[in-house]
Amino acid sequence: MPTIPAPTASTPTQYVPPGQEKTAQNGLGKDDFLKLFVAQLQHQDPMNPMTDMDFMGQMASFSTLEQISNMAAESARVADSLASNNAVGLIGRTVTWTDEHDELHTGVVEKVSTAGGVPSLTVSGVEGVELSTISQVA
Repeated sequence: MPTIPAPTASTPTQYVPPGQEKTAQNGLGKDDFLKLFVAQLQHQDPMNPMTDMDFMGQMASFSTLEQISNMAAESARVADSLASNNAVGLIGRTVTWTDEHDELHTGVVEKVSTAGGVPSLTVSGVEGVELSTISQVA
């Protein structure tokens, strides 16, 4: 059975564009799982191939990974929508917020703008007030 050599200092590595480096937080994704799965199929022992149960188990794992990824993306979309709805609910309300100099300001929310999925408020003529800086709503 052919074996895949263990990585060593002399083993060439694949080029990863800047900004797309793997970190411990993002771990393996769907593409990585499929690459490992295909490599396993290519390098299996022809005299002792993967059993149906092993194959189905790995396909179930891949399906679970895909569904969890889809659920995480949907949860992020729902969170963005909730943030926008909360911001719209503040129109006409008096809020107190902290600016970048840690000074408190109070004013009436006039409008809500969304840039990149993140809502920002215009409060008494001041644009760009973030929801996270609001400390009080009256």
